[in-house]
Amino acid sequence: MVTDQIADYLTRIRNAQKARHKVVEIPASNLKKEITKILHESGYILNFKFEEGAPGVIKIALKYDFKSKQPAIAKIDRISSPGHRKYAGADDLPRVLNGLGIAVMSTSKGVMTDKKARQEKVGGEVLCYVY
Repeated sequence: MVTDQIADYLTRIRNAQKARHKVVEIPASNLKKEITKILHESGYILNFKFEEGAPGVIKIALKYDFKSKQPAIAKIDRISSPGHRKYAGADDLPRVLNGLGIAVMSTSKGVMTDKKARQEKVGGEVLCYVY
């Protein structure tokens, strides 16, 4: 049994990129679906597909640089964990690599990036950093 599903989600993506896989399958949840949508909108993954069924599955097509064959995601880190939650107020939202990366946040208005949270002027739990 996996206790931290977000950490498992991020680890599956990290491991698939190190093994140069084109597609990775991850067990689905609503939070993972929202994080996947954010990664796609931000340009870190090529595409995704939600497959419904008894155990729902998210299929993610990973993105690599055409010439150097390096993954689009250089680093993906879990920030808040079940044992140690990290929260940020609307005034002190994190900036990842001076705005080059994104912080995925769970707010009262849903899951969003740090940039959108600044626009909406809401704080929340910092789930992960992606750059």
